[in-house]
Amino acid sequence: MPSKTEQLSVFPAFFRVEGKVTAVFGDGDEAFAKVRLLSHTRARIVAYADRPEADYHAYLIANRIETVRAGFVAEQVRGAVLVFAATGDVVQDRAIVDAARLEKIPANAVDQPDYCDFYTPALVNRAPVAVAIGTEGAGPVLAQMIRAQVDQLLSPSLGRLAELAVSYRKAVEHVVPKGAARRLFWRRFFSGAVADAVASENIEGARRVADGLLQSVDKVEGRVWLVGAGPGAADLLTLRAQRVMMQADVIVYDALVPQEIVDMGRRDAERLSVGKRKGCHSKSQEEINDLLVYLGREGKRVVRLKSGDPLVYGRAGEEMAALRAAGIAYEVVPGITSAFAAAADFELPLTLRGVASSLVFTTGHDLTGDVLPDWASLAVSGATIAVYMGRTVAASVAERLMRAGIAAETTVAVIENASRADRRLLHGTLRDLPDLQYRDELTGPVMVIIGDAVAGANFDLSEPLVRARARSEELLRS
Repeated sequence: MPSKTEQLSVFPAFFRVEGKVTAVFGDGDEAFAKVRLLSHTRARIVAYADRPEADYHAYLIANRIETVRAGFVAEQVRGAVLVFAATGDVVQDRAIVDAARLEKIPANAVDQPDYCDFYTPALVNRAPVAVAIGTEGAGPVLAQMIRAQVDQLLSPSLGRLAELAVSYRKAVEHVVPKGAARRLFWRRFFSGAVADAVASENIEGARRVADGLLQSVDKVEGRVWLVGAGPGAADLLTLRAQRVMMQADVIVYDALVPQEIVDMGRRDAERLSVGKRKGCHSKSQEEINDLLVYLGREGKRVVRLKSGDPLVYGRAGEEMAALRAAGIAYEVVPGITSAFAAAADFELPLTLRGVASSLVFTTGHDLTGDVLPDWASLAVSGATIAVYMGRTVAASVAERLMRAGIAAETTVAVIENASRADRRLLHGTLRDLPDLQYRDELTGPVMVIIGDAVAGANFDLSEPLVRARARSEELLRS
């Protein structure tokens, strides 16, 4: 049993109000807000407003809401199922509540939590699905903040999907056995191709898929999402990524994905670490490909969670090829790649009018071969270079680029753990870059950004790359 501190003083419930009278008393903003909230329902709204304010009056007329232009008398509450006292007058509102209570009608006095039989929640409406958020009167602003977060998480098409489900309820009860089989059917219905078709406003297509589910209750088709987890900060995960993680049976994740993001998936989803990291490859890429194919053939809904964006140094191409060859359905969910997060941390323009009009993504290892890549000429002409995984080959990168013609004084920004609370920012020049290989304290993923546009960064946020210079600058400041 929950402890006293975990117990609510209210019992959350939904009132049946379709076709029934809900009475709202008041002329101003408080009454206007309650009428707007009730307009999300099929209740018969009666507004008791003797002298309604102009915008409220216009709303009542435009929406054909029954309005009684008279002062309050106790008889007005009779026949209502809910009463809202929103006159702004404490004494008047309490008189309205008292009259409702005499008739055994639940009542709410606005801004008087101690004089309410119920509280009005912040509402997320996906009719017929509704999410109501209450704080027991502690903080309407808090409830609205939570409502905004929940509203982002729920697909706009959720209500249409729920309506479609209602039309299949009897057929499912007749065809699909109770228990695990029926739960599996509805999970596939609400999170699979049916939901995808509804989201695309293809209701006929959704019905065809749903009919197919009914006819093949013993067959389960797997699906894989290749999901970008972003650079590390949990709040940079996309809304689509959050939604598919809540649908997953299995989450297959890389070592660079923070546990906080892995934990955002469905609570009962299986979690499999394939921890590919330098010096610690728990699974080869071929083994990961085979795992995704195996899980897909088992009918699992799989989220393959990758750091950054799956299409930027995420080896998604090999995984997509394996899934295509096996006939497993998949989808790519983009993420924010580390270069963008690193630039944001540094307040650094990756492109700058008149200075840099192009951007190159590369890895440090691409710059260690005998021949510089074709894009090296772009770098010489001023392109910004974003180097992934560049710490251990920093000296080679700097030497090769300077030899290619990039000035040794070209500005360099170095970011460890981009977007995270423990990020570290360093600045210097291309000549300084070799010092990076001696920075053993940088154990997280490191991004190096090189180019003339980098000079526009905010260096107040960073420390010098070369330790000797850092000490000199510290002495100058003191």
